[in-house]
Amino acid sequence: MSDSPSIRHLRDYIAIPSVNPMDRDDGDPTIIGEKRYADHLCEQLRRLSLDAELVGDDNRPSVVAEIRVPGATETLLVASHLDTVPVDGMEIDPFDPVIDGERLYGRGSCDTKGGMAALMEAVEKVLQRGSLRRNLIIVGESDEELGSKGIGEVIRHLSDRPPDWVIATEPTNLRIVNRHKGIVHARLRAHGRACHSSMPENGRNALVDLARVVIELERVNESLAAQPDSKLGPGTLSVGLMGGGAAPNIVPDQAWLVLDRRTLPGEDAKSIAAELRDVIARSQVEKIEIESCEAMKDALETDEAEACVRMCQDLLAANRLDTATTIAAFGTDAGSYGAAGVPGIVWGPGSIEQAHTSREWVDTRQVEQMANLFVQLLERS
Repeated sequence: MSDSPSIRHLRDYIAIPSVNPMDRDDGDPTIIGEKRYADHLCEQLRRLSLDAELVGDDNRPSVVAEIRVPGATETLLVASHLDTVPVDGMEIDPFDPVIDGERLYGRGSCDTKGGMAALMEAVEKVLQRGSLRRNLIIVGESDEELGSKGIGEVIRHLSDRPPDWVIATEPTNLRIVNRHKGIVHARLRAHGRACHSSMPENGRNALVDLARVVIELERVNESLAAQPDSKLGPGTLSVGLMGGGAAPNIVPDQAWLVLDRRTLPGEDAKSIAAELRDVIARSQVEKIEIESCEAMKDALETDEAEACVRMCQDLLAANRLDTATTIAAFGTDAGSYGAAGVPGIVWGPGSIEQAHTSREWVDTRQVEQMANLFVQLLERS
């Protein structure tokens, strides 16, 4: 059984519940929210004499810690989100970190407490050695799994001292991810006119109107499929939730849907809202409104020629690991920095195939490898 500092940290982190409420109101308050984990991490960083503080919502804060090195000309920000997805249906005790062979089980082990544990071991080592060669900002952000509210608060907090580049420690099997799609969620509502279902001609069925819009939305998805990005493939549109009506014998006067739009670089909530207005116009439905259209994650597009990509490739090559860049099917908070003009990559231990699963686990060897890579990166001038 591994007893490295990173694995000890990871077991501690897993044992601290930090479940994202995901806009639900049925969560157990003893496991909901990031504050317990944020408090633990903040105290851990302060014990290393770092300038660490809680940022944003008092109940669901993010953590920001900074180390400035005299004479350093570059600032790296490493971000690992504090929240996990809910634990409904898990087949293991989500907060009891059990090691079986090279697998460490528990909610958040892979996504993404393993990344933070690896970083903490590296920071402890370089500070003890006095070998840190670059300014470092350590971030544990809240709400990554839903709306990325935390990273927005962190970016505003650091607006007068932005980093030069960013690493988001999502599970990538130690591969460098430099591109991924963004995510926009939109909610549409149809307004009809209620009447008795025995005389439907006296009303206007909001569900039928909304169905006409759904047909047009599917045509949008077909159009997107014909216009793929050379690296990321096509954008996509999917209606994930839909509802309306009050009773079978009442023509519904209200109906709604929520859609998920995966965006390519250059697309944002504003452009998607315009796309939806065109859809509504083509549907020729009288009363449809866009209640909300919000970017949940920005697309990431960091060129392979960026110095940050080349530097991390050099480290992988020195450790005889795969240096090829790749894309991710999921969104990350690295895209938020890219949208703010700061280049970044996604890079961390574990596989996305284990994230969010009923038996979530991470390969302990990868966590330890990531810790070693972080040490080399932080000591490199």
